[in-house]
Amino acid sequence: MSSQATPTLRLTGIGASPGVAVGHAFILDRKRIRTPKLRLADAEVEPERMRMKTAIDLSDRQLAELKDQITRTEGSDHALILEAHRLMLHDPMLVDEVNRLIVEDRINAEWAVRRTARKIKHLFDNIPDEYFRERRSDVDYVADRIIRNLMGQVVDEEVEVPAEAIVVAHDLPPADAAMMARSGRVAGFVTDLGGQTSHTAIVARARETPAVVGAGRASEQISPGDLIAMDGTRGVVLVNPSEDQLALFREEQRRYQESEQLALSTKDQPAVSTDGFRIRLNGNMEFLEEIPSLLAHGAEGIGLYRTEFMFLDRKTAPTEEEHYRAYKQVLEAMGGRPVTIRTLDLGGDKVPGKTKHEKEPNPAMGLRAIRYCLSNRELFRVQLRALLRASVHGNMRLMFPLICGVSELREARSELEACRTALGRAGVPVGKRFPVGIMVETPSAATIADRLAQEADFFSIGTNDLIQYSLAIDRQNREVAYLYRPLHLSVLRMLRGIVDAAKGANIPVSMCGEMAGDPLFTLVLLALGFDELSMTSGQIPVVKRLMRRVSRHEALEMLQAAMELTTAEEIERYVRTEMDRRFGGPEGSLLTSLRDVEPESL
Repeated sequence: MSSQATPTLRLTGIGASPGVAVGHAFILDRKRIRTPKLRLADAEVEPERMRMKTAIDLSDRQLAELKDQITRTEGSDHALILEAHRLMLHDPMLVDEVNRLIVEDRINAEWAVRRTARKIKHLFDNIPDEYFRERRSDVDYVADRIIRNLMGQVVDEEVEVPAEAIVVAHDLPPADAAMMARSGRVAGFVTDLGGQTSHTAIVARARETPAVVGAGRASEQISPGDLIAMDGTRGVVLVNPSEDQLALFREEQRRYQESEQLALSTKDQPAVSTDGFRIRLNGNMEFLEEIPSLLAHGAEGIGLYRTEFMFLDRKTAPTEEEHYRAYKQVLEAMGGRPVTIRTLDLGGDKVPGKTKHEKEPNPAMGLRAIRYCLSNRELFRVQLRALLRASVHGNMRLMFPLICGVSELREARSELEACRTALGRAGVPVGKRFPVGIMVETPSAATIADRLAQEADFFSIGTNDLIQYSLAIDRQNREVAYLYRPLHLSVLRMLRGIVDAAKGANIPVSMCGEMAGDPLFTLVLLALGFDELSMTSGQIPVVKRLMRRVSRHEALEMLQAAMELTTAEEIERYVRTEMDRRFGGPEGSLLTSLRDVEPESL
C-alpha cells in the first residue's frame, strides 16, 4: 500500500505499553450492536423476564468455559477477570434493574440491559480512582454479551488475526486481548477507550506488545488495512504515514529492538555505576502472571505489589484465606527474592460489602488507604493476619500507603503486632519479623521524613502522588496535566530531603513511581542516592544498562548543575541534553522513544 496516497491522520492517546510498531489495521468490531427498542404488551412481560434469565444463564456458561480455556493457556490471573464478569452478571444492581424496567417500563430486555449498563457506567464515571474507573469497560463487556445472547448472535467466535496486525478496537474484551496477544501475530493494540490500568494495557504490558489506549474515535477513523505506525511509549498513532514518517518509525523500531536486545544482554548483571554505587532494580506488579516477565527482564525483587485487585468486582471483601493464598503464590514464585507488599490503597466507596460513607467532595484526599484501614480495623486485620501467615513462604516486606504522620505509622504497626500476638497464641505459624516501611507520597510525610525514618524500616517514594500533591496538579485534568513536572526544582529538593532523612537513619530508600522507570531520570536518581528503584518489567534492562555506563560522580555533577537552574523547563532541557550527550547511539532509542521528535514532524 502506498502511504502517500491518502492524507496522514495523527491520533494521540495514552502510551500503555512501550515499543514502536508498524503494521496494517485489523478492526475488531465486537461492540457495535444495534440494540432493538420495543414496547411490550402485558402478556409479553413475563416471557421477556424468562428470556432475560436464559440469556444470563447462557452468558454465565460461556464465561465459565472461557475462564477454563484461558486458565489452561494464560494462567489464572486473566481468568480472574472473567470470574469478576460472572459475578457482575448476577449483580442485583444489574439484574434487578433490568427486570424492573421490563415490568414497569414495558421495554424489551435488550433495551433494558443497555439502559441499565449506562446507569452503572455513570456511577463508575464519578469514581476518582483511575483503576476503578477503568472498570466501566467491564460493564460494557458484560452488557454486550447478554444482548448478543438475547439476539441469538455468535458471541465467542475465534478471531483470525493476520500477521503483523495493529488491532484497532473501541475497547477490547480481556479474553480477546489475551488470546490475540498470545497468538504472536499482533504487532500492536490501539483502542478508543482505556487507561494505564485497563485490561488491554495490563495484557499488552504482560505480553510486551506496544499499545496506545484512550485514542478517542480511532476505531471510527481507521479503516481496515490502513497502514499504521504507532509509539506505545508516547501514545502516538499515525494512520497512513508519509514515506518520511514511515521511515522515521521503522528506524525507531529497528533502534528500539536493537537497544532492547543490548539492554537484555546485561539484564542479569547488577546495576552498579562505574565507580561502584549499587542500586537494586525491582519490579512493580499486580498479577501473578507478571512475575515471569519481571524475572526475564532482570528484576531482583518486587518493589511494589498492589493488592487492590482482590477487591475488584466483588460482592464481599476477600477473606483472610484468599489474601493468604495470593501472597503465598507471589512469595513462592519469587524464590526468596524480596517482595514488598502494599496494604489496601482504596477508599471505602470501592471496598465491597462495606457500608458506603457519605459521598466525599474530594475522595483522593479523603478516607482512603491507611486512613480507611485504621477506620475499619477488622478489614485491616484480615489483610494483616494473611500477610503474617504468608510471611513464612518467602522474603516479605510490608508497606503502608499514604502515611502522613508518625501516629498513623504507630497505629498501623500496633495493629500488626496485635495480629502477630493473636496468631501466636492460636498456634498459627508466622514468619520471622519482616521490614515494615511506608510510602512517602505526601508533602507532610516528606517534610517530617527525618521523624518517620526513626520508626519505619524503609521508605518507598510514590512519585505519582507526591508530585501531584506537591504541585497541586490533577493529572487526569487535561487542562493542567502539562504542569506535572518530575524535574520541578521543588520536587528535586523534596526527593533529596527524603533520601537524606533515610540515610541519616540508616534505612533503605526506594522509589516505585513512574519516575523510577523513565530512563530520562536515571542519572538524577543515581545522584540522589536511592538504594532501590521499582518499575515495570520492560523498563528494567535499559535503566540498568544506563547505570552501568556512568559513574555516580558524573551523575552528582549533573544533578548539582541542574539544581542550580530555576525553572522546570530549564532543568528538563539541561538533563535531556546531558543524557543525549552521554548516551548517544543505540541506547538513545530506548531513552527517548520519539520523545524528542517535534509533534509537527509526526
